[in-house]
Amino acid sequence: MVRVIMKGTGAGKTKQIIDMVNDAVNTEHGNVVCIERKRELTFNVHHDIRLVSANEYDIQSIPAFKGFLSGLYAGNYDITHIFVDNLCKIVDNIDPVEIERFLNWLDLFGTRNSLKFTVTISERPELDTEGIRKYC
Repeated sequence: MVRVIMKGTGAGKTKQIIDMVNDAVNTEHGNVVCIERKRELTFNVHHDIRLVSANEYDIQSIPAFKGFLSGLYAGNYDITHIFVDNLCKIVDNIDPVEIERFLNWLDLFGTRNSLKFTVTISERPELDTEGIRKYC
């Protein structure tokens, strides 16, 4: 399952994901991971959340991020929910076709492994496609 939160800059996406991450600690039966671009949420999320700063791993593309997520899960099969804050900034990409393909891959990967994904994306006109909106 993939859920996308797509709103404009300053619309409260990060606050919303922080609340969802903290709620997930009490509702998920496995480990919860939150991936952010920079280390900014340290004091906002519950200490049981595995907080990952993507810039420490030099993730600069969608294929690299796919590999990162696959490796993260391969190292811990107890993960049940992965939150990604600001996807387009992590992968440095706003190509709607590539973002759609990535979300489709996430959905398939999540289904195969019983994983949930929640992803925030800053709203931009080029990202307002049917393929992306189906996850909103």
